[in-house]
Amino acid sequence: MKRDYYEVLGVERSASDQEIKKAYRKLARQYHPDANPGDKTAEEKFKEVAEAYDVLNDPDKKARYDQFGHAGFDPSQGGGGFGDMGGFGDIFDMFFGGGGGQRRNGPQRGADLRYAMSLTFEEAVFGAEKEIQIPRDETCTECQGSGAAPGTQPTTCSQCHGSGQVKMTQRTPFGQIQTARTCPTCQGEGRTISTPCSTCHGKGKVRKVKTIKINVPAGSEDGLNLRLSGDGEAGAKGGPAGDLYIVLQVKPHKFFDREGNDVYCEIPITFIQAALGAEIDVPTLDGVVKMKVPEGTQTSTVFRLKGHGVPYRRGSGRGDQHVRVILTTPTKLNEKQKQLLRQFGEATPDHQQMGKKSLFEKFKENLRDAMG
Repeated sequence: MKRDYYEVLGVERSASDQEIKKAYRKLARQYHPDANPGDKTAEEKFKEVAEAYDVLNDPDKKARYDQFGHAGFDPSQGGGGFGDMGGFGDIFDMFFGGGGGQRRNGPQRGADLRYAMSLTFEEAVFGAEKEIQIPRDETCTECQGSGAAPGTQPTTCSQCHGSGQVKMTQRTPFGQIQTARTCPTCQGEGRTISTPCSTCHGKGKVRKVKTIKINVPAGSEDGLNLRLSGDGEAGAKGGPAGDLYIVLQVKPHKFFDREGNDVYCEIPITFIQAALGAEIDVPTLDGVVKMKVPEGTQTSTVFRLKGHGVPYRRGSGRGDQHVRVILTTPTKLNEKQKQLLRQFGEATPDHQQMGKKSLFEKFKENLRDAMG
């Protein structure tokens, strides 16, 4: 039994779009196959999280899920959840002899397909053209989808006369009730094929593998759905084909983290660079650039490189890059280096070395104030 999608992402039903997206990113990074090579449990978790986000990130799908739950996406409901009342057809047929069979005999839309596409961080940022191969049902070109051999035609079922149903009258304690059941002769099709097509064997469809080119737009992010109209399964009885949904799965980067259109990174700097200031090399999405570190920079200070982030998928411009500098402590010092540091320590007050008053200095000041 499927878990509730909100439970999968660990969010409340009242969660905002940003909260849902944030929860998805965290879990996707945790269970991503690249971060858990060979771990089947993590792989299943990743798929479960991606499926939940696919629904809750789409306003229409989310509204349908909130109203009907998983049943709203049950293929047995005609592909459209309860909207087309497919799940209630038998009840109406039983009591009213309704037109459920006629609806099934009309044009039927093909099923939608879903494909998970793996991308590198750079492909998602700058866009890419990818080729994928999709196995799907296509309308048989030999019989044009009729299922009958060329030169022949399906004939109307002699038992149900094309309705796809046979009606029966049953006696009950409440009186006579007319019921309708699927015709056993034509299996609800309303027609029979005496000479099936040799290519599709009477199905009207053949299984093929189609190569499709996908243009991934610059600025795409993990979990994004790309919809290709009409590239899903072939329809039946003249119905339209379904759609193909490409779900993007972006691999984590070893150096950059991404939040929206901004990227974040950490750069180590030396004590000398922090104290005296320096110009350092910083990797960006566009290559290495020079960044100025002011004199007296403290560890964990964040600098912004404007316009070095991810391109906006809609519109022009780019986000920014945020660089957090981390002060590194020298190791394996020789005796001369140690002596120089001792001299520096003796000549420099604690509060100046720390760039602010030390905790001990503050403690002494508070103690003096308390004692008057």
